[in-house]
Amino acid sequence: MASVECASLTYAFDAYCPWCYGFGPALRDFAEDNAHRIRLSVVSAGLHTGARALPVAAYPHLPAERGRIARLTGVVFGAGYDGALARGTAVLDSVAAAAGLAALRDQPGISELDAVEAVQRAWFVDGRSLSDAEVYRDIADELGLDADAVTTAYASPAGRVKAHADFRTLRRLRVTSYPTLLLHTAHGADQMGGAASTAASLTAALDQRLTTTIPQAPIPPLT
Repeated sequence: MASVECASLTYAFDAYCPWCYGFGPALRDFAEDNAHRIRLSVVSAGLHTGARALPVAAYPHLPAERGRIARLTGVVFGAGYDGALARGTAVLDSVAAAAGLAALRDQPGISELDAVEAVQRAWFVDGRSLSDAEVYRDIADELGLDADAVTTAYASPAGRVKAHADFRTLRRLRVTSYPTLLLHTAHGADQMGGAASTAASLTAALDQRLTTTIPQAPIPPLT
């Protein structure tokens, strides 16, 4: 029997983006429902970098946004996150978060979605800073990875290099909002769904696109 070519998708997300956290369960269900025909890569965005890498208190809209996302998507934000918002001192630094995800993503046998969800839980449930190396050690232990290798990779300059490579990849793909799910085709990258999409609607969108486009491999990240 001839093998079926898998469609290539890129998930553009930021670990500090609450809408990405809300989108997570739908993406997980979509990925599992379509595991036989898709390859999904996760690329970190630079939502909070440079002048936007500020303490939580600089973003007073977050508590109200938390409530709206919970109502629309059904995700649960934890007491740790509520406490972090109330204190307002945690700095949102997407470079550190992307370096941490890169350190996890590079480990043998890792599921990228498992790594994403663990990083999101650390912030949106437990309220832990994603600039703390111990967060990634604990995630590595949780996922059965080499914790020393993960924390060493996170602390190394190469981790920041990989973070910025992710940011450049998304700029090249002209992604400016998150979460964004892209299907790569012979005609370019085609956005599918949005933050409030369901797994069923994403699958329907994939079905429709695969009948009219030709999948191709994703463009490799810049280095």
